[in-house]
Amino acid sequence: MSRKSEPTNLGAPRVCSIADALDVVGERWTLLVLRELGFGVHRFNDIQTNTGAPRETLVLRLRKLEDAGLIERRRYSERPPRDEYVLTAAGKDLSPVLRSLRQWGERHATPVLRTS
Repeated sequence: MSRKSEPTNLGAPRVCSIADALDVVGERWTLLVLRELGFGVHRFNDIQTNTGAPRETLVLRLRKLEDAGLIERRRYSERPPRDEYVLTAAGKDLSPVLRSLRQWGERHATPVLRTS
C-alpha cells in the first residue's frame, strides 16, 4: 500500500476494504473460530474447547460468520438435533490470511521459551 495510490479524503474517514474486512473478522474469537474450522474442527463443543471462547460469545460469533457467508451450519444429527459448521468458499479464502497472521505472530508476537 503506497500513500500515492490511496486518495486523500480530508474531513471524512477513508473508504477502505481493510476496515470492511475487519468489521467481519477483526475480533479475537472470530479469528480463532476460523482457525479451528480451517483445521477441520466442525462441532460446537470442540470449537469451544479449542478456542476457550465463552459459550454465548461463540454462539454470537458463529451466527455472525454464518450471516456474513463465511461458514455454513449443517445438521449432522436429527435426534437430538445437532449442527456442525463448515467453511464456505469465502471462508476458505481467508486461509492464506490466517497463515500469514500465524507466521507473523510466530516471528514477532509469540514469546520465546527459554530453558535454563
